[in-house]
Amino acid sequence: MNTPTHLNGLARRLVADNLLDSEVARKALAQSAKEKTPFVQHLVVNGLLDARTIARAASEEFGAPLFDLDALSRDAIPEKLVDEKLIRKHHALPIIKRGTRLFLAVADPTDLHALDEIKFNTGLNTDAVLVEADKLAATIEKFLTAQENLNDALGGLDDADLDNLDIQTTDTNTDKDDGNSDADEAPIVKYINKVLLDAIKGGASDIHFEPYEKSYRVRFRTDGVLHEVTKPPVNLAGRMAARLKVMSQMDISERRIPQDGRIKLKVSKTRAIDFRVNTLPTLFGEKIVLRILDPSSAKLGIDALGYEDFQKKLYLDALAQSQGMILVTGPTGSGKTVSLYTGLNILNTPELNISTAEDPVEINLEGINQVQMNQKVGLTFAEALRSFLRQDPDIVMVGEIRDLETAEIAIKAAQTGHLVLSTLHTNSAPETLTRLMNMGVPAFNIATSVSLIIAQRLARRLCTVCKKPATDIPPAILTEEGFDDIGIPRAEFQLFHPVGCQNCNGGYKGRLGVYEVVRITPAIANLIMEGGNSLQIARVAKEAGFNNLRVSALRKVAMGLTSLEEANRVTKD
Repeated sequence: MNTPTHLNGLARRLVADNLLDSEVARKALAQSAKEKTPFVQHLVVNGLLDARTIARAASEEFGAPLFDLDALSRDAIPEKLVDEKLIRKHHALPIIKRGTRLFLAVADPTDLHALDEIKFNTGLNTDAVLVEADKLAATIEKFLTAQENLNDALGGLDDADLDNLDIQTTDTNTDKDDGNSDADEAPIVKYINKVLLDAIKGGASDIHFEPYEKSYRVRFRTDGVLHEVTKPPVNLAGRMAARLKVMSQMDISERRIPQDGRIKLKVSKTRAIDFRVNTLPTLFGEKIVLRILDPSSAKLGIDALGYEDFQKKLYLDALAQSQGMILVTGPTGSGKTVSLYTGLNILNTPELNISTAEDPVEINLEGINQVQMNQKVGLTFAEALRSFLRQDPDIVMVGEIRDLETAEIAIKAAQTGHLVLSTLHTNSAPETLTRLMNMGVPAFNIATSVSLIIAQRLARRLCTVCKKPATDIPPAILTEEGFDDIGIPRAEFQLFHPVGCQNCNGGYKGRLGVYEVVRITPAIANLIMEGGNSLQIARVAKEAGFNNLRVSALRKVAMGLTSLEEANRVTKD
């Protein structure tokens, strides 16, 4: 056996086990010291010994536990505990923190100087965990590259923008001893907060966090259109999802099923924004979408919603009634919630008892009794409505009429001295009436309970700074598009095209509502009783002077508020 007495530590063990010649070991030690690289790394890089053999020998010699870095979760590595220079200098990677103990992945457990320097730097007791040198080098490179990418993604962030943010949530689902303190995840926390703040400042309605196989993107829906805002490193996807789930009080260990949650973000002393959060397991991770719910949007007032004067009067007249049903219809994201809350805000006085059944409760309004639906315990719209009717209500709002049972109770409430507001997912006001009939609601009940139907869409508003007159549209096209039916002479209106400038998004800034407001007249009620279809109802509504969505959109175009392209996007079949 070749066991030189002048070799110490790991080199002595490798020579003693006949894994390395003593002269080769001596030269390797000298060369690694000269190059200021770890001895084990020198052996592996120069092909003198494979990393697995060295790790096994070191584990047996020094009793250090042997760990396979392939089993290490990237999300588990604590960040910002050890300076990057120390990690590179000593080739030691922090892999887990437990209380005051920090476990370091090292390829040479005899390098006590590394353990001592990191201990002094962090103030934590350090323990060596033995790993293979080649895997350690690759993992360190990935870890530090991810940090650099994150720093690039965070580049230019203004800390002052984030100073007033206060996330009002309780981390009930986190393990307090998991080693990932807020300090560990500070870059992720800062990044997520900045994204949320940018979305609020930019007037976005939704934020999409989307993981793919080789990329990750964040998109905002602004003025109804999605656009990409940033592409953080794909290897941060898991930690970004975990952070959002912690903020939303979701189960961070559950990645197999969709989850729902909420975030309340206090952006100043006087303003707080709610986010409705949903996760969806996809092929390459969890896609998370946040709906931004700004309580101030419910207090804009009816004048800010884009109703024409005669439409606004119809809505206000219906709200002034002591009984009846007001239905707001349209696809998801068409502004139904804001229309309903605006009406509720008008009605919200100390003299009235207002109760709402919602799934979910989107905007909190002081003075209104809002009930969150909970299917798991049997709290459905129908059950909530039954309870409301025993609570001496004046006004009832039902988030959505989804089934016959809910429809029947809501109609009964509207027929017995209560004002009921609700929504349906239909495309137009006439289709709303036929939808109720198809649900099984008797025609008599519909005709005697429904007082007003509002169908709506949201169109992008032209930027007032850069819009330009449209002089390239032939009169024949105007006729074909339907401008002859809008009630405004052609000589009195001017169409505009979007241009785009630093003040807007592609020529548009903000959105405005496009409405079809139909009051149930005696003629329409008689047609409902006779079982008329949506086309017949639409014809009678037109004869009564109620503009449909297409005409309302074209009127907005003629007023210079939006473009013909946008009107066609939201209303043309």
